[in-house]
Amino acid sequence: MNETTSDTAKVEATVASFVTDLRRLRDEIGTMIVGQEEIIEGVIMTILGGGHALLEGVPGLGKTMLVKTLSECLHVDFSRIQFTPDLMPADIVGTNMIVETPSGGKAFEFQKGPVFSNILLADEINRATPKTQSALLEAMQDGSVTVGKSTYKLEQPFFVLATQNPLEMEGTYPLPEAQLDRFFFKLRVEFPSRDDLHTILERTTSDEKPTPQAVLTGDQLVEMRKVVRRVPISREIQDYAIRMLQATHPDTDQSTEMTKKYVRYGGSPRGVQTLILAAKIRALLEGRFAVSIDDIRHVSRPALRHRIMLNFEGEAEGIDTDAILGDIIERLPESL
Repeated sequence: MNETTSDTAKVEATVASFVTDLRRLRDEIGTMIVGQEEIIEGVIMTILGGGHALLEGVPGLGKTMLVKTLSECLHVDFSRIQFTPDLMPADIVGTNMIVETPSGGKAFEFQKGPVFSNILLADEINRATPKTQSALLEAMQDGSVTVGKSTYKLEQPFFVLATQNPLEMEGTYPLPEAQLDRFFFKLRVEFPSRDDLHTILERTTSDEKPTPQAVLTGDQLVEMRKVVRRVPISREIQDYAIRMLQATHPDTDQSTEMTKKYVRYGGSPRGVQTLILAAKIRALLEGRFAVSIDDIRHVSRPALRHRIMLNFEGEAEGIDTDAILGDIIERLPESL
């Protein structure tokens, strides 16, 4: 067997193992979460991409249950923070406490907050004030927390899954653009279908409740993230992703008429980084070790919908950023 054949066999084995592990995880989550296949896939993609996910939907659609189920399917630490208007930053990251030393003196000791976990559920994040929301910024971006003059590293994998209620609901504070940009995906949880509601009732109102089993460890997730980054992507497909990002800006050659009319500012470079990483994961989920243009299109809405800022006219007319992205997908040429 020559070297090329051997390398190909290794790649095929790696992809097969990756797909098998992900299907096990997806199936195990499915024992508790009914329907919502796109949401489950999006959450899994976010974890593998090393990012964080924002789930939006009205109360009662199972957002919190999804995160709890995920933590049970992964052998990692889990913590939950219920965001409220009176929540303070120290309630998230922790604080220095005065403790008594063995010699009878006094000293400061850092008491870790719930952010020191592998999976953090930030429940109803937009019910807290902007000051408290921003306490997560450093943790999400750098994987660390600074209190006073000391910086503490968070254990990997670290994943924030935040839920938020639609902004039209009473008592909500819009997340600032800088924080929205740090979310890998924004996923919209839709109301379940009639068949899904039947299944939900059968699982939640009977005396038999399914119990998810742990199928992956934190170390396995870290290794799977490395596999994702090794997936090759051609220059042409990478250029398509760049042009898609440019098309979200009203002042570029790639922008569509809809973008020029309704958008104030488009996605940041983090947006195209997300497009590439998510497309690599999608290729692996499909059993391929190469990215296609269809992969870029498939992940474009959750990757970019929260990174597009509408202008006054767009907000006044209630334009959905998904519609803008759909227009871009339809009009953007595959190559120049």
